[in-house]
Amino acid sequence: MKHSLLLALGWLIVSPALAQTAQPARRTATPAQTQSTTALLQAGPMVGYSEMREVKLWAQTKGPARVQIRYTEEGKPGTSYLTNEVKTEREAAFTAHLLADQVEPGKKYNYELLIEGQKVSLPYPTTFQSQALWQFRTDPPAFRFGVGSCTYVNEPEVDRPGQSYGGGYEIFTAMNAQKPDFMLWSGDNTYLREVDWNSRTGVLRRYTHTRSVPEMQPLLANAHHYATWDDHDYGPNDSDRSYWLKPVTLDAFKLFWANPNFIFDEGCTGTFQWNDCQFFLMDDRTFRAPNDMPDGPEKDYLGQRQLQWLIEALGNSRAAFKFVVTGNQAVNPAKLFENYSNYGHERDHLLKAIADAKIPGVLFLTGDRHHTILHKLDRPGTYPLYDLTVSPLTSGPAKARDEELKQATYVDGTYFSERNFGILSVSGPRLDRVLNIKVYDQKGTEKWSRDIKATELK
Repeated sequence: MKHSLLLALGWLIVSPALAQTAQPARRTATPAQTQSTTALLQAGPMVGYSEMREVKLWAQTKGPARVQIRYTEEGKPGTSYLTNEVKTEREAAFTAHLLADQVEPGKKYNYELLIEGQKVSLPYPTTFQSQALWQFRTDPPAFRFGVGSCTYVNEPEVDRPGQSYGGGYEIFTAMNAQKPDFMLWSGDNTYLREVDWNSRTGVLRRYTHTRSVPEMQPLLANAHHYATWDDHDYGPNDSDRSYWLKPVTLDAFKLFWANPNFIFDEGCTGTFQWNDCQFFLMDDRTFRAPNDMPDGPEKDYLGQRQLQWLIEALGNSRAAFKFVVTGNQAVNPAKLFENYSNYGHERDHLLKAIADAKIPGVLFLTGDRHHTILHKLDRPGTYPLYDLTVSPLTSGPAKARDEELKQATYVDGTYFSERNFGILSVSGPRLDRVLNIKVYDQKGTEKWSRDIKATELK
């Protein structure tokens, strides 16, 4: 499957201007103008983070162009607003970050992508939402989100010879059909290859190639998107803090995703809230010591600064569920591949800190392993820790080791070794929230379901 590619250099993010109320005199574009404008679109539009007072959107063009979003509150077609306008540039891979800052809490909006002042015609709806102001007023609203990792998109000219490693792109259509409020990309969201990871040109081209998958576009346009990374979108396979081009891949990450914040100058660590839940997007690469380094106090996985921030942020959070999102499995005790258990000193410190501080509601969301599985770690004197691994989306599946399926932490019936995705739902009264986990195959067929109550995680 071939997708259009972009040869782009640089990593400068275009700074957004102030958004403005739209008062344009709308002119009807001719069919030729519409066709020409649509042809300028490389990928997107994508909906990024959502807050009560602003929403970030994203798009990528094939060359320099003026890009803007016009949006209208659902049910009120008479008043529309404009985001800032961005002139896309080669140095920023022709990407645009567009801020909708005329939104009100708890509203849904329809939007249009404008390129060179003309509406881009798309064969699917384009919508976004602002988060609700529920605190001190009602129970928190129910919501649903998708989760998945490991997105490999074939490019035969530079892939390894033999059978294609990627496939099943219809999974994005199945995910979009579930209509999640947002999508959580938990690492390996693109796969840098040998041809890519030594140059800025290669990195940006690979990010563009993956983002341009046709089946992905409706999902990008209608669910909000948050991401962290793992080794393949950070650098070479199993790469660690020694990777020489990590400032470039970090800039690529910031160009192609629209997360709300970055905690450190280095790395992609961040956090966001959705209703009464908080998500901690951890960076398991930038500060990571080599996998084969002997275990001990000096063998960093998250690294001391990031680890300390996570412990303090978890302790400060009042969320019903606190989702720690990281590329590699955290609860699985098997010291295989890149599991956190290979960094036992740091892992023990984190788990002890959570227990000592009596922090309720912590769960891990992980990827990497090319199969899906739920682990549950029972801990004396406190609640069990769950770790949901969801993988792969379009990469090649891989089977779990027999020893993993014999671990006491394995939750029977949750292992699935084909391409798949998860849909997680949070519902119920404020003091009795329930997390439902459903796993679907690439065609959208449900494979298993489990409920976890917030009251069980105290």
